[in-house]
Amino acid sequence: MKLVVIGGDAAGMSAASQARKRMGEDDLGIVVFERGNFTSYSACGIPYWIGGSVSAKDELIARSPEAHRKNAIDVRMRHEVVGIDLDRREVVAHDLADGGEVRESFDHLVYATGAVPVTPEWARVRGEGVFGVQTLDDGAAIHAWLDREPQPRRAVVIGSGYVGVEMAEAMVQRGLRVTLLEKSSYPMGKTIDPDIGELVGKAIREQGIEIRTETHVEGLETENGRVRAVVTAGGSLPADIVVLGLGVRANTALAEKAGLPLGKTGGVVTDLRMRVPGRHGVWAAGDCVESRHLITGQPVHVPLGTHANKQGRVAGINIGGGYATFPGVIGTAATKVCDLEVARTGLTEREADHAGYAYVTASVESTSRAGYYPGAAAMTVKLIAERRTGVLLGAQILGRVEAAKRIDALAVAVWNRMTVEEMTGLDLSYAPPFAPVWDPVLIAARKATDAVHAAL
Repeated sequence: MKLVVIGGDAAGMSAASQARKRMGEDDLGIVVFERGNFTSYSACGIPYWIGGSVSAKDELIARSPEAHRKNAIDVRMRHEVVGIDLDRREVVAHDLADGGEVRESFDHLVYATGAVPVTPEWARVRGEGVFGVQTLDDGAAIHAWLDREPQPRRAVVIGSGYVGVEMAEAMVQRGLRVTLLEKSSYPMGKTIDPDIGELVGKAIREQGIEIRTETHVEGLETENGRVRAVVTAGGSLPADIVVLGLGVRANTALAEKAGLPLGKTGGVVTDLRMRVPGRHGVWAAGDCVESRHLITGQPVHVPLGTHANKQGRVAGINIGGGYATFPGVIGTAATKVCDLEVARTGLTEREADHAGYAYVTASVESTSRAGYYPGAAAMTVKLIAERRTGVLLGAQILGRVEAAKRIDALAVAVWNRMTVEEMTGLDLSYAPPFAPVWDPVLIAARKATDAVHAAL
C-alpha cells in the first residue's frame, strides 16, 4: 500500500510516523509533500525565536527531513500539491525548486495542509516589511528583516490574539517601539472575557506597548518598495515593520476543489478516527479540520499544535491497522506578554451565552505562592459555572508568576464535567514556594460554589 501525506508539519508527520511504526516499508510506502523548507517544527515557538528567547531557528525543529527519510518516509520538500483526483487515486504536485510536475498514486491520503493567515485586501500591498506569522519560513523572513540595515525602529502589530500579543512582546525584546492595534474594545477579545481583557490591556501597557483598541485599519502606505505607515480611521501610524495577527482560517481550497466535505467553520469534516466521511482511504488532521467542542457539542475550528499532533497520531494509528479516536476540544490555551501570563479553558461568558447556558461567575485575587515567600505575585482566577448544576463551564487566569499552568487543573475539571463544589475538595499540592495553603483554584471554586447556591 501507499500513503501520501499533504503537509509536513505537526499533523502530517505525526500521521506518517505513527503509520510507519505499525507497518514496515515492505507493507506501506509513505510519501510526504511539503511546500516549505522545514518539517516537524514548532510554529508556536516562532515569536520566541524572533524575540531572542530561543537562540537559533534549528531549536524549533523537532525532526528534519533527513531524519524522517532515515525512518523510510519519502519527504519531498518544496513540493506543493495543486490537485487531488479521488477517482484516479492520485495527487498532482509542483516542484517549486525545479518547476516540474509530479503525480503520485495513493491508497491512503492524509490531508494536513494546516491553516493560512487571514489577510484582508488592504494588507495585500506591493511592498516589503509586511508579514504574517504562520510558518517557519515566515519567521525566517521576519528575522532577516529585523536584522537588515537600516534596522526597523517602529513596529505595528495588527490584531491582539495569541500571535499578536506574542509578536508584540518579540518586537519589544528586539528594542522596537511597538503599537498594538485591536478593533474590539479590549485585547484578546476572541478568547477571554471583557473583565479579564481590561486587566490584560492594563498589564500590556505597563510593558511599554501602546495599545489602541476600537481601531479599524483602512490600509497600508509604502514608499520605495517598503512599508512606511498603517492607515487607520484615526490617522496614520509610522511603521518600519507590520505584523498581521488577524487570525487564521483552515487551508481547504485544495480540499474543496477535490470535493471533500467542509463544515460550518470552514474546516474539513472528519469522524472520530479522523476519516473523511464518504471518501474511502482519505483522512484529515490538524489546523485544516473542524473539531467538536466537548461542552457545547458544536463544531469549532481551534488551530493549535496540541490538537494537530494528537489528530495526526490518531490518523496514523488507524492507517497502520490500530484503533484510536480524537474526542474533541475544550479550548485550553495559554500565552504570555513579557512577564504577564494569560490562560483560558472551556467557555467564555460570550460562548456560554451563545450555547444557551445559564451561568454564574466568580473571580478571585490571590497569590501564586505563600504571601510571605519571596517572589509571590498577584493572580486573578475567574470561573464560569452552570447556574443550576454547578458544573464548571470555563475558566480564565491572569498573573505574572506560575499562573498560566494552573489552567491545566481547571481543564481537567472541565473535561470531566466536575462541579465547582466537587473542586473545593481537590487534593492540590501545597508548599510555600509553589502555592498558598489555599490555592487560588480552590479559593475560586469556593466562591463559585457560593454563587451557585445563591442562585438556586
